[in-house]
Amino acid sequence: MTSDQSSNDRQAIMPSDVTARLSFFDRFASRAAAFVSGAWFFAMCVLLVLIWAPSYFMFGSLDIWQLVINTATTIVTFLLVALLQNSQRRSDDAIQHQLNAIADGLADFMAHVAREQDAARLRDDLGELRAAAGLEDKEGS
Repeated sequence: MTSDQSSNDRQAIMPSDVTARLSFFDRFASRAAAFVSGAWFFAMCVLLVLIWAPSYFMFGSLDIWQLVINTATTIVTFLLVALLQNSQRRSDDAIQHQLNAIADGLADFMAHVAREQDAARLRDDLGELRAAAGLEDKEGS
């Protein structure tokens, strides 16, 4: 994402304000997240362990044998954390935009009803709802 596009997405208030364009890394992270959550990735991990387990005889040393699997799993874990965190952040942002839109629509409806009924309690609830919309920006990230 370009810096302008990135700042525009974070400034989006309604879901319609969010651009559908994703950067290369975001598309890659989405595909990687879909792949690693599937059965094929799990099967490959099981296969890795099944190949590694009898390889002790090839290395001859317990320390080297353990170092091989520890290094491989640490590298894969390190990379997957970065990819999955990207996907999770974008998912959280999308959900928050949707919740803000629902809260805004409900607040508009409550304002319309409050004008018709002149209900003080409804206006108090409306103020509370409007204060809650966008609360994630106020609480900090």
